[in-house]
Amino acid sequence: MPIPDQEVGYILVIEHEAAMRNWLVEHLSALGHTVDACDSLALGLDCFRAGNHDVVMADYVSLRAENSAFLLTLEQEAPETPVITVSSGEDMEHVIGALENGAVDHLFPQHLSPVILGLRVTKALERSRLLRQNRQYRQQLEAANSELERSLELLQEDQEAGRRVQFRLLPQSPFHMLNCTVTHRIFPSLYLSGDFVEYFRVGDNKLGFYLADVSGHGAASAFVTVFLKAITNRLQKHYEKKTQVNFVSPSRVLADINAELNAMHMGKHLAMFCGVVDFANNKLTYSVAAHYPPPLLINGGDVLSLAGKGLPLGLFKEVNYEEHVVELGERFTLIAASDGVLEVLPKGSASEKEKLLQEIAMHVNSVDDLVNALQLSKDAALPDDVALLVIKRD
Repeated sequence: MPIPDQEVGYILVIEHEAAMRNWLVEHLSALGHTVDACDSLALGLDCFRAGNHDVVMADYVSLRAENSAFLLTLEQEAPETPVITVSSGEDMEHVIGALENGAVDHLFPQHLSPVILGLRVTKALERSRLLRQNRQYRQQLEAANSELERSLELLQEDQEAGRRVQFRLLPQSPFHMLNCTVTHRIFPSLYLSGDFVEYFRVGDNKLGFYLADVSGHGAASAFVTVFLKAITNRLQKHYEKKTQVNFVSPSRVLADINAELNAMHMGKHLAMFCGVVDFANNKLTYSVAAHYPPPLLINGGDVLSLAGKGLPLGLFKEVNYEEHVVELGERFTLIAASDGVLEVLPKGSASEKEKLLQEIAMHVNSVDDLVNALQLSKDAALPDDVALLVIKRD
């Protein structure tokens, strides 16, 4: 009778001796297994191919007579199906030969009892089940990996398309206005950047600009930069309708952006340096919203860190931003960078990095000089996005 909780399966018995074949069939059936039986390897192979059995029990004398070709064939066609060989006598060479050619176990009939037979077959069935499960898991994993690779390819295509769109939103570089040249560069840490730069003409004698650093990086942060571009377009259209622009307020621009970000509940905040260069009156008016490191102004041979503080945009509803005015010389260079630039500078304190940036700024004529000094490249792996803006008047 079947042993409680014993695993049962579909067994193929190949044994040329009728007495041994009948004994195996009788006791395997009594243990609850389904059993097919044949008296030759040729018939056994046909039977196996038709039935796909869980375990094969084969007469090793017949296997040895044909140089174990049956075992090799079975290993090729059904590597997960365990083979148990059976032989009379005490010849250990039978055991070694069978195991060397792919059998998982060997039985001697004279030492065989129904209980031992059941235990040995159960072990073989467990092995077969585990091998089949491993194959299924491997196939599932391979299918999942293939699907993941396809998804990653689609994601990469989407990210690349988004990157191209985002970079098309950026202003022309270089941009010339009167005797001033504006240049910028952005180096994303991923495909898409959370840093953004914008500048545009305001009337005949003013240049509006900002450098924004959205929290985080990637697609979610890049989406905010598209929103910023939309605000910029509205500002430009507003000023284009006016025949004369007497006053542009960077602090008001920051307040408007802050209000819109809060209304959209995007879960993102950003730092920004926003300003207006008045070429007619040689003045820079600017406001800061949590921007760091401080922008640098090279004015008359001196390097000035532009002071200013303010809360990030998109976190608090009621925020007032300070407005600062700086006199400009006939020649000046204004440099702004996102905080990602600090990651590419040599290790040191914040004050040491600010000092190094000031030293670099003295030799900057365009953004390319700044890129070279910082040893940045589009292929470099960066821990954070880096945005650079240079406004120079000769």
